[in-house]
Amino acid sequence: MKKIFKTIFILLTLISCEDVIDIDVNNAEPRLVIDASIHWLKGTNGNTQLIQLSLTAPYFDDAIPPATGANVFILDSSNNTFNFIEEGNTGIYKNENFIPAIGEIYNLNILYNNETYIATETMTPVVPIESIEQKNDGGFSGDEIEIKAYYTDPENIENYYLFEFLILDTNSSTLEVYDDEFTDGNQIFAFYSDEDLESGDQMLIRNSGISERTYEFLNILLQQTDEDSGDPFETQPATVRGNCINETNPDNFPLGYFRVSETDVFTYVVE
Repeated sequence: MKKIFKTIFILLTLISCEDVIDIDVNNAEPRLVIDASIHWLKGTNGNTQLIQLSLTAPYFDDAIPPATGANVFILDSSNNTFNFIEEGNTGIYKNENFIPAIGEIYNLNILYNNETYIATETMTPVVPIESIEQKNDGGFSGDEIEIKAYYTDPENIENYYLFEFLILDTNSSTLEVYDDEFTDGNQIFAFYSDEDLESGDQMLIRNSGISERTYEFLNILLQQTDEDSGDPFETQPATVRGNCINETNPDNFPLGYFRVSETDVFTYVVE
């Protein structure tokens, strides 16, 4: 009996002893994060555009601090200036007279904390989404809904695409990038599958034309954020730099990207 009580006492002692471990996480100086995605939706004038600026935050912080008080504008090749005005102190900057044009070269300029950030991109065209095909017995277990968005790639032209699958009911999105190395001039499809997708869910499927440089950037970024990888021995993710440069202080480089794309949108209700 004494042995039993002694064993119980030891177990209770072990359970009740919890050491608090403080993890020392290095907090670097915040960097500017640039989300400057200019979308020219087919069938619209494309005049209203938004640019969002924020700052990097410590790992355990829940809030993303906005970068407020910046001077933001875009110049085209004809020296037209499109000023983006901040809405309150949100870090969201808006312009309502932007003039999109296929093949036009645009230069982004941001003055923030006495440092100048610049980037250049060309408006890239895109083909329309022609049709949607749904399969209800997809996935390894045969219980996933699969969506295929068909489009026809132009022949003898290098093309790069960004597909965004947005589920309106859950406010979730998935990104996929494609090139036409093996599909030039053919009808092809973008693919989406999710075990949580249900009949009646509303989807926005967006196809944007992107440059080769944007494709390479997004391809690397998506590989690093792939939730399905899970390989403990794979190379750890590194900082992926975009096309934005700190002209004043190159060492204080920003994160994010500047792109200008023609975009086609297809609304679909899951059957």
